[in-house]
Amino acid sequence: MNGKLQVHGHCNGLKTTLLFALMWGVIMLIWWATGASQGTLGYYILIGLGSTFVSYWFSDRLAIASMHARQVSEQEAPVLYKIVRELSAKAGKPMPRIYIAPTMSPNAFATGRNERHAAVCCTQGILQILNEREIRGVLGHELMHVYNHDILTSAVASAMATVISYLGYSLMYFGGRSRDDRDDSASGALGLLGVLLSTILAPIAASLIQMAISRTREYDADEDGSKLTQDPEALASALSKISGGTAAMPMTKTAGTQSVAAMMIANPFSTEGFSKLFSTHPPTSDRIARLMQMSQEMKQQGLQSGYVAGGYATTGIAASGIRQGAAFGPGTQGGPQFGSQYGSQYGANGGYSRDYSQRPTSGGYAG
Repeated sequence: MNGKLQVHGHCNGLKTTLLFALMWGVIMLIWWATGASQGTLGYYILIGLGSTFVSYWFSDRLAIASMHARQVSEQEAPVLYKIVRELSAKAGKPMPRIYIAPTMSPNAFATGRNERHAAVCCTQGILQILNEREIRGVLGHELMHVYNHDILTSAVASAMATVISYLGYSLMYFGGRSRDDRDDSASGALGLLGVLLSTILAPIAASLIQMAISRTREYDADEDGSKLTQDPEALASALSKISGGTAAMPMTKTAGTQSVAAMMIANPFSTEGFSKLFSTHPPTSDRIARLMQMSQEMKQQGLQSGYVAGGYATTGIAASGIRQGAAFGPGTQGGPQFGSQYGSQYGANGGYSRDYSQRPTSGGYAG
């Protein structure tokens, strides 16, 4: 399969073009609603171009910095290097940089504007609750985000959401005025309506757009990543454990973590009640069902699970392959303290789970 990976792209070029068109359409609409002044038009154009360029060109640096992640060497994380090297070689692509983020909330993400400027990042938490086979399933998913050029699409979606939200909020302070500066009641009412609609609907529209793009990308990466690893059950098992882990220990919401949330393999925040409607990730149960259906189809075709040849462990935890002597972020001593939080609650020997309806329980996982 080396050098012959079928990268579908899932019409990402078309999606990006449509997103650009939609972003500029919204900017022009708000410009018109605020009076169609030539001075403000230039300001809006600069916002749009600047946000898109920064989000795309510096996507890897921004995401890594937001998570306070540190690049690790092969001596520090031999298991991660073994998996990423195998999968990137199988895909015929350059090997990305590998990072670990000092948070016990289990998650992972990939970032970078292309294959040669890519990075994958795992949190300490995900290495604590997943075994090698499951980590391989997760990394296959993340690598396909890069190979499918999802980063450009997500960067534009994120930039558009930022622009729309910013313009909507700015109208609350600067208001709108009629295009010809007349004070007649009709144009004044139209300007007020434009301000109200933009102020109320812009943030909602931005969230919905980002949510729609993110959800389709996750389904695509699940499918393509499982084809790369030839092991959809590993990803299904990983998603089940990650779902339980993030529910028990959601990530703290900050400006940095919120900017990276849509890139992660699972929603890192609490999704109780109304927040579920604006989740950037599809329901875990739906993703698992699709993966199990894919597994059945692969078995019917006589395909052997890809993890067998690599000899990846299906018991224990991937954290055992991380050297304990490295420093991970400010305030840590003696390297990542795997087991200090998750170990007491979930046990230290989480095995390969085939009961995807259950969450991790005290003392281990359903086997």
